[in-house]
Amino acid sequence: MPAPYATRPERGRRHAEPASATRAPFQRDRDRIIHSTAFRRLRYKTQVFVAPDGDHFRVRLTHSLEVAQIARTLARALGLDEDLTEALALAHDLGHPPFGHSGEDALQEAMAPYGGFDHNAQTLRIVTRLECRYPGWDGLNLCWETLEGLAKHNGPIAAPGWAMTEADADWPLDLQTHAGLEAQVAALADDIAYDNHDLDDGIRAGLFALEDVAAAVPFVADTLGEVKARWPGVSARRRLVPELVRAQIGRMTDDLLETSRANIAAAAPASAAEVRAAGRPLIALSPAMASETAALKQFLRSRMYRHPRVSALRDPSQQVVAAVFHALHGQPDALPPDWLETLPAEEPARARHIGDFVAGMTDRYALHIHERLVGPSPLPADVAL
Repeated sequence: MPAPYATRPERGRRHAEPASATRAPFQRDRDRIIHSTAFRRLRYKTQVFVAPDGDHFRVRLTHSLEVAQIARTLARALGLDEDLTEALALAHDLGHPPFGHSGEDALQEAMAPYGGFDHNAQTLRIVTRLECRYPGWDGLNLCWETLEGLAKHNGPIAAPGWAMTEADADWPLDLQTHAGLEAQVAALADDIAYDNHDLDDGIRAGLFALEDVAAAVPFVADTLGEVKARWPGVSARRRLVPELVRAQIGRMTDDLLETSRANIAAAAPASAAEVRAAGRPLIALSPAMASETAALKQFLRSRMYRHPRVSALRDPSQQVVAAVFHALHGQPDALPPDWLETLPAEEPARARHIGDFVAGMTDRYALHIHERLVGPSPLPADVAL
């Protein structure tokens, strides 16, 4: 039985539907996200590495699945709605364009004259407008609480951009408040997942050694010491690093649960509405653990995300996204027929429509369109998609 402060599907759907005989409302939302076209496209969207030269590196899809696993575990331990938490975790990256944050920066710059681009707002746009799988409405017709969690999982939105403003105007999402606890859990599960799994991928890729991160981040050194004491005979990277990652995720989740339970007890919310009215997030890491994770993030920022092998693909990736947007904006007849048929005549809606198309592309499809409309890829020849 969910706790009193767990989120419940109280506000329904934008378009009325008969209830399911077999699935709860948030379970249906989770299933609709999994079956969406946008979710499938995450398989070929960059997480950190563009076209990783190995089968074991994360992409947006595998990252989203890992976030969902951590989030659901936390939700169960806290008495929250597991289906809603999982739905939010699975959908949180749907709005990312090709080539990860590099692609987002390029699309934001290209669309600046038309209101800009934000991947979080784009997620709302996908699930409310762009997924056209049902004859009665656009979008996935998700519950209000699911849309609210997607909009505000990182906190209240004081200055929404055009896409978030449109979503809020269509069905107000109370953007000035915090979301329910399920969305707060999904947000921190995202942090826990990428901090630890990027560490794993960085070592696997040879960007740094386990000894490097242990020397720079006390939290990692401490956890590694515990792992080696527990398994004194294990030295192989293929066993030691996964065990380190498991141990670190365990320490972070234990800390989050202890801190969050204390916050919830102090605030004593009797409903999700009182969670929203608390004025602060109740799901949190302790200050000590937040400091430890900040040090790990800083190490990954300097030694992985800014590593020459990763940085070398940043400018070419941005060139691809920008060139594709401008090419399609200049010759919209190159759009697929269904996108051309619905192309608005006036700006900024016209450019935003093209931005929707570009944002939905996988890395390899963006390169295909670039080759067709612009010319050879600026990415290195050894990047194969």
